Amino acid sequence: MTIKIVAVIFIGLSSGLMVGSGFVALITVLGLIPRLTQLSKTMIMIHYYEWAVVFGALAGVIASLRDPVLGIPSFILIPLGLTGGVFVGMLAAGLTEVLNVFPILAKRINLDGQIVILIMGIVLGKIFGSIFQWLYFVHR
Repeated sequence: MTIKIVAVIFIGLSSGLMVGSGFVALITVLGLIPRLTQLSKTMIMIHYYEWAVVFGALAGVIASLRDPVLGIPSFILIPLGLTGGVFVGMLAAGLTEVLNVFPILAKRINLDGQIVILIMGIVLGKIFGSIFQWLYFVHR
């Protein structure tokens, strides 16, 4: 029994280190925080941005470990879910724009002049996948 507990602790810590290292590498390589302060003309406050990312990551970890129940009415959760979805979508769109994913993918699959078709396919796939996940896994 003790070996199983030690193995679970080891796997959990090493998985957390891997995900955390990937997160830090993403922020560092893409230079997200300096670019954000540059765009908002608040370079003097860069330390606050860094601490906000650290505390946000810690709050996310604590929330995922404790599985909190907020008791918020559903009419308030709808705008929260929509804004969360918009944030994740815009983050993904920004990363693909920075990394030039769409032009490279369009060249690879021979859709050079039709990037709009590629983007609409991705958008519709995301929408239908989200609806399926919501209907099948959430309202089961």
